[in-house]
Amino acid sequence: MTTITFRMEGDRITGFDSTGHSGYAEAGADIVCAAITSAIRLVEATVNDVLGLAASVKVREQDASISMRLPGGLDPTAESACQALMTGLMVYFAQLHDEYPDNIEVLEEE
Repeated sequence: MTTITFRMEGDRITGFDSTGHSGYAEAGADIVCAAITSAIRLVEATVNDVLGLAASVKVREQDASISMRLPGGLDPTAESACQALMTGLMVYFAQLHDEYPDNIEVLEEE
């Protein structure tokens, strides 16, 4: 199962940790894993490459983990864009959990 934990400071999403393989199918045929990875890559590319922010991203293939942390002190426009992206990611993963409850879990932690 893939567990995605969104890191919170009050109402602000500061980042997330995604760990584990979904286990839906074998590597290369796992649509749940592909959906998770694709969504994470889209958000990371938007934050870092399109908006030009310096979000910290760590990938560890040996334990199937991806972590991302937003920088602090963003201007209001960048903060609003990042929060919209992270909230959309959370909603998307919650919907994916509804479809594949044995393969993805979504948590929030302060």
